[in-house]
Amino acid sequence: MNIAPQKPDPDGLQPVTPMMAQYLEIKAAHQGALLFYRMGDFYELFFEDAEIASKTLGIVLTKRGKHQGADIAMCGVPVVRADEYLQRLIAHGHRVAVCEQMEDPAEAKKRGGKSVVRRGVVRLVTPGTITEETLLEPTRSNLLLAVARLRVSDDEARYGLAFADISTGQFGLSECSPAGLAAEIARLDPSEVVIAEAVHEDEALAPLWREIRAAVTPVGRDVFDGGQAERRLADFFDVATIDGFGSFSRAETVAAAGLVTYILRTQVGRKPALDPPRRDGASSHMAIDAATRANLELLRTLGGERAGSLFDAIDRTVTAGGGRLLAQWLASPLIRPDAIAERQDAVAFFTERALLRGQMRARLRSAPDIARSMGRLALDRAGPRDLAALREGLGGIADLEALLQAQADLPPILAAIAAALARPDRGLAPRLAAALEDDLPLLKRDGGFIRAGYDAALDETRALRDESRRVIAALQARYAETSEVRQLKIKHNNMLGYFVEVPQQAGEAFLQPGLRETYVHRQTMAGAMRFSTSELSTLESRIASAAEQALAGELAIFGELAGALLADGAAIRTATEALALLDVIVALAVLAEEENYARPAVDGSLAFAIEGGRHPVVEQALKRDGKPFVANDCDLSGQEAGKAGAGKAAGRSAPDKSAAGKIWLLTGPNMAGKSTFLRQNALIAVLAQIGSFVPARQAHIGAVDALFSRVGAADDLARGRSTFMVEMVETAAILNQAGPRALVILDEIGRGTATFDGLSIAWAAIENLSAVNRCRALFATHYHELTQLSKKLPRLANATMRVTEWQGDVVFLHEVVPGAADRSYGIQVAKLAGMPAAVVERARAVLAQLEATDRQAPSARLIDDLPLFAAAPRAAAPAPATRPDVVAEALDALDPNDMTPRQALEALFSLKAKRDGARRA
Repeated sequence: MNIAPQKPDPDGLQPVTPMMAQYLEIKAAHQGALLFYRMGDFYELFFEDAEIASKTLGIVLTKRGKHQGADIAMCGVPVVRADEYLQRLIAHGHRVAVCEQMEDPAEAKKRGGKSVVRRGVVRLVTPGTITEETLLEPTRSNLLLAVARLRVSDDEARYGLAFADISTGQFGLSECSPAGLAAEIARLDPSEVVIAEAVHEDEALAPLWREIRAAVTPVGRDVFDGGQAERRLADFFDVATIDGFGSFSRAETVAAAGLVTYILRTQVGRKPALDPPRRDGASSHMAIDAATRANLELLRTLGGERAGSLFDAIDRTVTAGGGRLLAQWLASPLIRPDAIAERQDAVAFFTERALLRGQMRARLRSAPDIARSMGRLALDRAGPRDLAALREGLGGIADLEALLQAQADLPPILAAIAAALARPDRGLAPRLAAALEDDLPLLKRDGGFIRAGYDAALDETRALRDESRRVIAALQARYAETSEVRQLKIKHNNMLGYFVEVPQQAGEAFLQPGLRETYVHRQTMAGAMRFSTSELSTLESRIASAAEQALAGELAIFGELAGALLADGAAIRTATEALALLDVIVALAVLAEEENYARPAVDGSLAFAIEGGRHPVVEQALKRDGKPFVANDCDLSGQEAGKAGAGKAAGRSAPDKSAAGKIWLLTGPNMAGKSTFLRQNALIAVLAQIGSFVPARQAHIGAVDALFSRVGAADDLARGRSTFMVEMVETAAILNQAGPRALVILDEIGRGTATFDGLSIAWAAIENLSAVNRCRALFATHYHELTQLSKKLPRLANATMRVTEWQGDVVFLHEVVPGAADRSYGIQVAKLAGMPAAVVERARAVLAQLEATDRQAPSARLIDDLPLFAAAPRAAAPAPATRPDVVAEALDALDPNDMTPRQALEALFSLKAKRDGARRA
């Protein structure tokens, strides 16, 4: 890019320097991204970019020159610390265009003193396209998601979803309806979502884009060009047709093409090593909407932390890939009993072999993150330590494969793992071990990572380089002796190259005849003077040449090793996936042994029988405090459990109309453990269907195809929703979507409004769950009147939290027993919370007065008089009058148009008198 110096400013206010002209041209091509403009050892930012970066990063904002009459804001970050600053910028939702120097400054000088170093953007860093180890969470996949909308008709659309993790090569596709879009995005939990501008601007979808945790990136319609979709995918994978990858819907294909197009644009043509796309449809997984995921805290707590989540409680993996895979399993529990049983068989294999389990763990624990090292290698962002990670990883894979092959009667999953671990080239690990030094630099440009003796030509070049260094030391000694200045040193910097430095006082002699012919003055410092010599300049050229040749030799060897690894990339990725799977299976076996979990029976029935169930997160928290967890049973098994569908694959299709699950209506005081009981049964279902053992003595679960939870309360102020409105929206979603194979947990429905309104809503919701949804459900409430419904709903059973009183205080036993609570013990709980004594006593007095009235009578009459789902009664017609209406007759006789104000007033008094007389009569 040759730019004439002093290019005129468009406004004519000030000439634009060649460097600034170059910056403005590059920035114009990357609007919406902060431009990291490389200048020597710094990435500089200018104008608004500098102001944003200064505020976000907390670095000093300076000024440099003027543009259009205004000062140019400027700040910079060191290149060596760029990853740290990139991480903070990405975390705040910014995108960064990295602009590098594409040539040596010396080459630019050859074109003229005013020439600008060629620069170009080498990558666009976005939340979904980062690969640097320091920017990624080890146990979380960094998914980039592309969403394509395909219109089926004027009123119907389908959404194709394509997601990839370019740091590991994962690439999957799915399709959903508009109603399922939010749940599918919540399941994938991407870091960035790419959508067409038209989809982004759709008002109906605006709330979704505001609510999701990911960064949302709208792009032009050309990215999702349906006419070019198949060709773009085929070109990306260098194949003639994509038919070999499988059969994908039109929406999935367009989404996949949009995804790879965006990746190529952000990587500026560099192609990550992605696996061929695989369908990962929602139909094969338990449906869990965003609200339920948040309420159950599967992967993170409501505060966004991992600590306290189900994932944190059960994670016993020791590799980064295993942690990511376990998180994926928790996000997408299976619904096919045969697939679940295969995982359980593998877990059971290791629970019975403690010695083998320990051997596996020891080898897995030392396994590096091979997948992400391979991802960086494909994008030419890898360093020597990535090669070392692959050296260690490939060696560990061989050891694990040997351990598995030595076992008899391997379950199918473990046999497949052993076969996958045997695929990588066995000669790569020894080759890497022979080539790489033990102590490695972070960056390959630093050199010094190839072991001496590996390459003869490199050894010769290094010898010349190192010999020159010894010559420098000898030259320094000679100069010190001939000048009689013992403090003389030969030093080096990028500006002067090699130079002689002496103290200020001694330097004066170097300016006098006799020495000045040898020493050329270059620089005077505070307390020191610097000189150069012709001999030193010649030696510098030799040293620079030898060092450059040595580094070039090392980089060439790095390229050869990288090429060998990438050539075997498919086998290495397959083995890496197997390694992660093995880690998860062994980890689940460790979990089962440590926490005394039992293997659940999972089939296609409507069973849900848990004996001695425990909350996996709460139990561990209590254990740390030395307290026991009170286990409880739960039986929501449907009427057709063990008949229809037993042993068959569960799916979205509903069983016959006679099949339906039970509903437990749970009453009891606050703090007695109702919410814990509700959540623990939902979490047991999730654990069972990822293939894990579960915290229970025994469990029989008919595969749950959808899980719904309405627990807790919070405002949604950003959308103008009160706590009660949020509650009603989530409850409506459940009642509109839950089918017979779903599991529903509802807590305190209707408590956010007036008592009778809330009671009515809760009443009708239970009837709907029983008659329409016909699902297995747990319904916790403080409306004791609802317990009367068990008289008319045969599948509704009452259960309560057992409590007792001691000396006026309530004691929570945390036991679930059949029956209904007679009261909520709210005043006792208020006392425990520290409510002032006067308030507590006054509350007791008011409660006594209220209980003096017959509070149970209304509900008893209601259950007798109100048929289930009866139509709303019409207003009764007025009964015929049994006597003349004298007021009406007098009113008919009046003509307001002929009356004066006084006559109207007298008529009003007359009408009132007649009405009073009629009442007395």
